[in-house]
Amino acid sequence: MSEFSHDEKIPTPDGIDMSKMPPEDKRTLKRAIGGSALGNAVEWFDYGVYSYVSVYIANAFFPGEWGIALTFAFLALSFVFRPLGGFVLGPLGDKIGRQHVMVLTIIMMTIPTTLIGVLPTYATLGAFAPILLLLCRMVQGFSTGGEYGGAAVYMAESAPDKRRGFCGSFLELGTVAGTASAALVCTILLVLVGSDGMDAGWWRLPFLLTLPLGAIALWLRLKLDEPEAFSEATSRQKTAKKPFRELFRGYSKQIAMLMAFVVLLNIGQYMVLTYMPTYLAETLGHSEIESNFMLIGLLAAMMIVITPLGRLTDSIGRKPVLYTSAIGFILLSVPAFMLMHAEAAGWQILGLGIIALLQVMLQSCVSATLPAIFPTQVRFSGFAIGYNISTAIFGGTTAAVNTFVIKQTGFDLFPAFYLVAAGIIGLIGIHFFNETAGRPINGDTPPGSEDEELAEMGYELIGFNDSPEEDAAAGKDTAS
Repeated sequence: MSEFSHDEKIPTPDGIDMSKMPPEDKRTLKRAIGGSALGNAVEWFDYGVYSYVSVYIANAFFPGEWGIALTFAFLALSFVFRPLGGFVLGPLGDKIGRQHVMVLTIIMMTIPTTLIGVLPTYATLGAFAPILLLLCRMVQGFSTGGEYGGAAVYMAESAPDKRRGFCGSFLELGTVAGTASAALVCTILLVLVGSDGMDAGWWRLPFLLTLPLGAIALWLRLKLDEPEAFSEATSRQKTAKKPFRELFRGYSKQIAMLMAFVVLLNIGQYMVLTYMPTYLAETLGHSEIESNFMLIGLLAAMMIVITPLGRLTDSIGRKPVLYTSAIGFILLSVPAFMLMHAEAAGWQILGLGIIALLQVMLQSCVSATLPAIFPTQVRFSGFAIGYNISTAIFGGTTAAVNTFVIKQTGFDLFPAFYLVAAGIIGLIGIHFFNETAGRPINGDTPPGSEDEELAEMGYELIGFNDSPEEDAAAGKDTAS
């Protein structure tokens, strides 16, 4: 048996009962959840607002028939800077700490998003207006290259091992809540001032609301301490001095399988959370208000089920839920989009609901799954770099690709086949994941790679059947 790397602090086989945690530990965990989730909500509030007011941004900055396509193209271009942010901020988080980078990213994310609300338009500044818009999106893209990775890693390392799925689901609750808030604010504005009022400048207000939201998130993050796993690695001098080099020398397989999974995660996520309002309005002929209210209802339902699903993955494991979702996307995406094309509203809602359910299954445990792929010393780097490369190529381009293909070919079901292809790629990545539910993630080896040793020490591991008791029952020799 190889030497067990979690030598300085090994959790009890039964994990941590949150109801028995000391009050101070509970408060620390709540601050970790709040600081991580609210920052993620700010990120997705921006993406949601940009998508929901895309028509008015197009009118303000890109007059002409290609306005919508150019608006989404600028969103896609900003994603080019996410990997750059990941390459810079990920290794930085592994060297100086998660909390410091999380403070930096929320500042860098809030300021350019707020500035979009005061930019001059094409009519005022000509071609310089869209250039300024692009600059704001570039800075925002760079900052989000470290934002989600930092928040997910911080949440995963702060949560009890046996409740990581439940605690991590609050980060994705922030994702959905941020998008839902954007939809609600934009829809209320549209009802109150109408399309003419939005074109007159009311589209700016939601971007300005980012400033107080970001300030609250910053205040929460300034109160956070480094998670215990990182503090232990620092005290044992196990943090990577050159995390970038160590990551690509020792964990290229983990990066590859993460990137494959993120293809599905992000195409589904950006399809549901940012592109769907445009699809419902531009392709299916719904009014803007109808489209927004349909999405608000859908997002509200996702918010209700996401934390119970996260808790479920703590009981049955991450991989069964992820497998179900990926296979569901492969088999059900085309039927679901065909239902959206039906005349009856009930069938349309059912089609939307199928896609949303498959997506929320992914999101419920993603922030518990992906950080646990990597060991502590390269966790932030591996997550940020792999996640953001895949997101830049596939996630940020989802709206632009679907808009372009439908406009050029008239093939309204293209988004469904796009999801099918993503489901196949994502399924390959999931197949190579270790099951990490309930596993300790402190240490310098990938979680889940030491299941045999943990089982021999008495751990009851979800998804692992080769326990000493079962070996003995089968007449195997377990002495080693």
